[in-house]
Amino acid sequence: MISVTRDDFDVNAVIGRVKRPDMGALVTFLGVVRDDGIEVMDLEAYEEVAVKEMETIRDEALADFPIEAVDIIHRVGRLRVGENILLIVVGAGHRKEAFDACEYILERIKQSVPIWKKEIGKDGERWVPGESHGGDA
Repeated sequence: MISVTRDDFDVNAVIGRVKRPDMGALVTFLGVVRDDGIEVMDLEAYEEVAVKEMETIRDEALADFPIEAVDIIHRVGRLRVGENILLIVVGAGHRKEAFDACEYILERIKQSVPIWKKEIGKDGERWVPGESHGGDA
């Protein structure tokens, strides 16, 4: 499943959907809004393109790594500190392949998926530049 959503997600339910008897490893990455002086984060996306790009990234990972499954969910909208932003679940026969693929997927998402973050705090607001623009998203 590849999804851009305003709704929160159940991490365990997604893991349960991906898990199969032939997989010895399920690696997950869960990105959350961290408390680094912000109150909320607004995430905006060009949703149709974002989904297509994440599908491409999933397909690349499945082709380039010996893995069996990939699910990606990215939230948009106004999120508070501690809320889930991004979930990546990778299933594989072995842990190294799953970890390597998960890291690849995360870095590709940060480089090429059209999702933008605006941090809002007591001192104002600022757009967070993506990695493809030389910033740290």
